[in-house]
Amino acid sequence: MTKIGLEIHSQLTNLESKLFCSCKANYREYAPNTNICPICMGLPGSLPRINKKAIEKATMIALALNCSTPEKIAFFRKNYFYPDLPKNFQITQLNIYGDTSVGGPGHIIIGDKKIRITRVQLEEDPGRLIYEGSSSKNQITLVDYNRAGTPLVEIVTEPDFENPKQVREFLNILSNLLENLGVSDPSLDGAMRADANVSIEGGNKVEIKNIGSFHDLEKAVHFEITRQESLHSRNIPIPQETRHWDDKRKITISARSKEEELDYRYFLEGDIPWIRMEKDILDMLKKEMPESISSKKERYISKYGIPAQVADVLSSDKFYSDLFEASHNEKNAKEIANIITTDLMGLVDTREKRELSKFTSVHLRDLADAIQSGMITRNSAKNALPEIVKTGKDLSRIIADLDLGNMSDEFELSKIVDEVVSEESEAVKQAKSNPQTVNYLVGKVMQKTKGKADPKITMTLLKKKLE
Repeated sequence: MTKIGLEIHSQLTNLESKLFCSCKANYREYAPNTNICPICMGLPGSLPRINKKAIEKATMIALALNCSTPEKIAFFRKNYFYPDLPKNFQITQLNIYGDTSVGGPGHIIIGDKKIRITRVQLEEDPGRLIYEGSSSKNQITLVDYNRAGTPLVEIVTEPDFENPKQVREFLNILSNLLENLGVSDPSLDGAMRADANVSIEGGNKVEIKNIGSFHDLEKAVHFEITRQESLHSRNIPIPQETRHWDDKRKITISARSKEEELDYRYFLEGDIPWIRMEKDILDMLKKEMPESISSKKERYISKYGIPAQVADVLSSDKFYSDLFEASHNEKNAKEIANIITTDLMGLVDTREKRELSKFTSVHLRDLADAIQSGMITRNSAKNALPEIVKTGKDLSRIIADLDLGNMSDEFELSKIVDEVVSEESEAVKQAKSNPQTVNYLVGKVMQKTKGKADPKITMTLLKKKLE
């Protein structure tokens, strides 16, 4: 039997400052080692000052993961030496005086499986190591402390996963949940990281670190399970240790023996007082939390009749969900959902493309209205989309510039239908015996009109010709 647990670290976004000082939380905008101060560098005499907004955002994550929340929380010093840790200790949380982290225990449902959440805790991110050099012989390690002190939430699960596929699915769901809450942006480099603890029956727990992506985590877990099963089959003991994922060789390599909690010499952070979580604060946070992904999906299906698969895609991604919410009404909701999931997603499928896109909710609403009014066909709308995304021009201007207006003149269409019937004699015979195949002829008319032919009029004319 395989047991897999996760430790997920997610940076909190939309914050002005770091967790314990006034340095900017968005460290990515600064040259190396310029976004630092005596507090986040741990210089003698400096005192930490807690970021209230960070506590609120971390608590929202705990609530979204169905965690219980304590009456008061505390911070501890986790003592260990590593080059990217300027103070030689990390300010974090630990449940040694009862429940003193921001939340836990809790759970999240994946299909019919319940994944238990051990705890959700708030801590400071360490600095960042940068490796330069093409080989181990000439490689050097640089340290950038700009990230040190950035607010970080750690989400620890119980070992409830049985295979790598469940791990990947959970991380995707969690990533969408955090983005929907507006507390984290998993698409940012290094904003969401995960370590895995893997064990098979009869062996010790092995921690896998240094994993760059969810895709690599799935591979690392799969490799580690195979490695441990191979050792077990040869009666070789599986030591408790920490292993790193080697992305080039696609294997895990031993890094060090796994530390026990006692090795970190935790003790209460004396410079930060206990913080009481008043009921009115928790009630306020619950009211401020956005609608959950599952609730959105259910509403899209029940209120607008959107197919379940489309509603699932639409509700899971905050970018597309926000576009839908800002543009739809009861009449055009299904059309807008269709445009987003069928056509738009392929054009703005990365963070970079979304940032460059000129497309707005107004464009989306105008497109849906134009299709429903018969001004343009769906195919013409699809042809207009790339130009809208690129330029942000009004739909009416793009229709004129690209000559996308709906061709609804029966006389003109009739001549094109005659051409298609004359050219596609075999298809005409099939359509007469099997009316369902008439769509092939409709497609040919669309090709000749570059997608501008009114599909209803085209179908009517073709049926008359086939009688």
